[in-house]
Amino acid sequence: MPPVMEAMQQKKQALKKAIGAFAILLTLPIFITACGSGGSANSSKPKVADDMVKYPEKAEMRLLTDRPPQLETPLRVFKEDFTPNEYFFVRWHMAQLVTKIDIDTFRLYIGGAVNKTLALSMDGLKTKFPADSIVAVAVCAGNSRSTFEPQVPGSQWRNGGMGNAKWKGVKLKNILAMAGVKEGAVDVTFQGMDRGALPAIPAFIKSLGIQHAMDGEVMIAYEMNGAPIPMLNGYPLKLVVPGWYATYWVGALNSINVLTEKYTGFWMEKAYLVPPNTEINESPASPAQARVPISNIKMHSIFVAPEPGDAVSVNKPCPVEGLVFTDGTPIQKVEISVDNGKTWAPAKLNPELGKYSWRRWRYDWMPQATGINHLKVRATDSAGRTQPEQQWNKSGYARGFIEHLEIDVK
Repeated sequence: MPPVMEAMQQKKQALKKAIGAFAILLTLPIFITACGSGGSANSSKPKVADDMVKYPEKAEMRLLTDRPPQLETPLRVFKEDFTPNEYFFVRWHMAQLVTKIDIDTFRLYIGGAVNKTLALSMDGLKTKFPADSIVAVAVCAGNSRSTFEPQVPGSQWRNGGMGNAKWKGVKLKNILAMAGVKEGAVDVTFQGMDRGALPAIPAFIKSLGIQHAMDGEVMIAYEMNGAPIPMLNGYPLKLVVPGWYATYWVGALNSINVLTEKYTGFWMEKAYLVPPNTEINESPASPAQARVPISNIKMHSIFVAPEPGDAVSVNKPCPVEGLVFTDGTPIQKVEISVDNGKTWAPAKLNPELGKYSWRRWRYDWMPQATGINHLKVRATDSAGRTQPEQQWNKSGYARGFIEHLEIDVK
């Protein structure tokens, strides 16, 4: 066997061995360690659980639920422009996850209203289509849910239900073009290999309109930050929908179906619904009756440093930094207030990493008084929209209201 072929075979065997080890590890008891209070989006909020865990292929992360696993990224990790794979947040809906895959026999199936059904292998995806890449932030629809007042039910995410990555794969439109979409196609559905614990549980299937699916930006990714996608993030294939919430980013993807009528499954018609207004806002006293599927990421800016509990001294420089993200609409400015919103000053924006990436901002702060200092951050986009002071909806989705940070200056 030629040396190059032998090396490729060894690499493939090593990958299979690693995946097998993952399957074994995932069945073992989870070791949970105690953790300090850490930084929350708003330090005046009631404390929520701070159990930290280590799953296979993952560093220590905050545990929200274990079946299915929901793992939150520690805030300090967001000091990096690209979220390391081992710290990338985890969100599944089905309890039975895929823990072992034979990559040689794995296939991505494309069917429905197409001229030719396809069963694409991983090698086929990499050799039959041009590779594409994009930098995009994935944001859980319920990210920052713990900051809504009054509190809403659901996993109490802080700001760590998101991550920024370089994705590599194949444009969905190229795959659909090979299959040949029939006239009259309306929707495209996507399903992964995870399953519910009981047969009656609706399969996790999401859909995109045919025009969106064919826009040239939606991607079937097989790499994340230059490496195979971690099993807990959707190995071997993940749907990447830039600018839309991660509920659409189906992991462990293996089935794509083109429909000639609108898809009406549970996860589109009953779950992940929001009020039909651009603010995604409603009154706790009289929630909206009409609801629509969540879609575009709501503009939001967060503090990354300092965190509540960090040592900050009066009359000494304290660098403040954070992140802002949108649905792809450019950011016009980010402003900081160090007096609880009485006055605002511009922050410095780092260069863009990509249209759909988050963007870092920085501000040089010199604390003038001891005690609790109230900082706020707000963003304005190129369309002139500015983050509001208040927002609420009964599901705690699409957080977009102004972030508040309390720092005890000594």
